[in-house]
Amino acid sequence: MFLIGDVEITNQVIAAPMAGVSDRAFRMIAKSFGCGLVFTEMISDMGLVFGQARTLHIADTTAEKRPIAFQIFGSKPESMAQAAVCLEKMGADIIDINMGCPTPKIIKNGEGAALMLDIPRCRQIIRRVAEAVRIPVTVKMRTGWDDGHTACLELALVAQEEGAQAITLHPRSRMQFFSGHSDWDMIREVKKILKIPLIGNGDINSGADALRMIRETSCDAVMIGRGALGNPFLFREAAEILATGTVLPPPTFAERIETAREHLELAIKFKGEGVAVREMRKHISWYLKGIPGAAKIRVQINQASTRAEMLAIMRT
Repeated sequence: MFLIGDVEITNQVIAAPMAGVSDRAFRMIAKSFGCGLVFTEMISDMGLVFGQARTLHIADTTAEKRPIAFQIFGSKPESMAQAAVCLEKMGADIIDINMGCPTPKIIKNGEGAALMLDIPRCRQIIRRVAEAVRIPVTVKMRTGWDDGHTACLELALVAQEEGAQAITLHPRSRMQFFSGHSDWDMIREVKKILKIPLIGNGDINSGADALRMIRETSCDAVMIGRGALGNPFLFREAAEILATGTVLPPPTFAERIETAREHLELAIKFKGEGVAVREMRKHISWYLKGIPGAAKIRVQINQASTRAEMLAIMRT
């Protein structure tokens, strides 16, 4: 267990906010496999301020187990603070500020990782958000814009000074996107200068990776992203090895198929059959990775348009 502000996190395993992935069904599956903290997909500050239906749907966490962190993105201190207030009223336990998203559609608006090019603006945003809410505020960042810049060292201290209660560092530059290897040495360097918790993120694909990151960097918790795609069992594996040192066996094919079915049913419950089936095609394909005949089954999954079709395919 560790604390972010006054919020108790049951273990050191955290699910990353991933656009198009970290919806309510995914979060509930992650929690069921022992994840200590889940994040929403990143939420537009202006979408919240103007009450856009799609944005409000992303922020809906009804009936979910707590705690839940809500991640917001934007570039204006005032609207970011207003968005944080909206989310606090909606039941957020933690507000996370996205200063690391590398995608062009976010960058072109001066949001996400582009903010790391303007530390004074970052300071204003963090200060205004932290002043606007009573719940803990955290910041997720990358190392910097490119390999020649390590703005994370300065930004981490700025965030701490302005009231952030924890930092998450994905030690790749914006220009790397998700290529190459994350630089865990930077996690260790940032940890040395902080008094608040530091969450390490990047290249955790096994429980052993989670344990090694904490041992090598002294970070307070690990955040798992792409490694959990179709593999929520990784949360259980990481939590167990961190708590007891025990290496759990991999899930059976039957368990993977059963979890995929559960994930599908949750998605349909929250989004309706039409939307859920389309969105679950990628998830089911991830669950099937490595299963004999998976390539042929994926083709069928990507053509399925109903719940019954998907379930029939998974029974084959």
